[in-house]
Amino acid sequence: MPMRVATALVLLAFLTHPSAGQTVNGGGATFPYPIYAQWFDSYQKLHPGVEIDYATVGSGEGIRRLLAGEVDFGASDGPMNDDQLAEAQNILHSTILHFPTVLGAAVPAYNIPGIHEELKFTQAALSGIFLGAIKNWNDPAIAQSNPEVHLPAKPIVVVHRQEGSGTTYCWTDYLSKISPEWQKRVGKGTSVQWPTGLAAKGNDGISGLIKQTAYSIGYIELTYAIQNQIAFGRVRNSAGEFVKADLASVTAAATGAAKSIPDHFRVSITDPPGAHAYPIATFTWLLIPAKAKSADQQRVLTGFLRWALTDGQKMVESLGYAPIPREIATREIRALAYLK
Repeated sequence: MPMRVATALVLLAFLTHPSAGQTVNGGGATFPYPIYAQWFDSYQKLHPGVEIDYATVGSGEGIRRLLAGEVDFGASDGPMNDDQLAEAQNILHSTILHFPTVLGAAVPAYNIPGIHEELKFTQAALSGIFLGAIKNWNDPAIAQSNPEVHLPAKPIVVVHRQEGSGTTYCWTDYLSKISPEWQKRVGKGTSVQWPTGLAAKGNDGISGLIKQTAYSIGYIELTYAIQNQIAFGRVRNSAGEFVKADLASVTAAATGAAKSIPDHFRVSITDPPGAHAYPIATFTWLLIPAKAKSADQQRVLTGFLRWALTDGQKMVESLGYAPIPREIATREIRALAYLK
């Protein structure tokens, strides 16, 4: 083989395959952890020299660690705000790029002994429960939507996240859109001042607390509800339909956003239009500094993201997530050129 051809092939392999022995560290959202764990394991088997370590510390802590330079990438179910992006420029001297990876949903999960029916929740019922205004399970705001269910006259135990959380961002973003009182008193964010309830850490912690606490209700990512066999209800959407979270309804929530999503990919899809759309759906994002710490790290992150947005999408439905719409994934792959 001519020397020039051999050299070109070696160079091509170097540029398109992550270097051996390269480790990158990340941390953040628990919401996408089941799919991230599978992705990282699969990708490392394809690239034996690569190691991707990920700490499930919650979106808020993931962003903090990213801004502090403690991790190479973050992960969040809520996009970084303008102040956080400005802080990244000041501290890291880098833009933070947002790459949506999968779609998921936050669901109202509950534990009501003796109740096996699937409950329906209106916007007013959910906001009232989490504001602490609706205190008992047989309150008319709940009972009127569930006439076939004999709801107990038991106090509602609200469960919410303890730490900064992207699932909390999704949930409070939705409540802020559908309840002026919630918007005024609480607002949206990865962390909020909760009016009522018990706190637990992570989607796992919330799931566990709901399962062990009779008459409780909390919000968890759809995958955790399915894996832990926790009952969760339908939510009335903006079209007036009671919709259950599943692959089809979560995908429907993103369909309207696909054509209008901005180039920075920071967008909310809660309370979308459409009769079949589940109203508390969200993208989850990997947060990647545009300027990597090294060329090897940049190759690992770029290679992994390109794989996750193509072959990796084939794995997501088996774990209860919805894949990124193809037109958005194509735009994201083009945006990988901004990683340097």
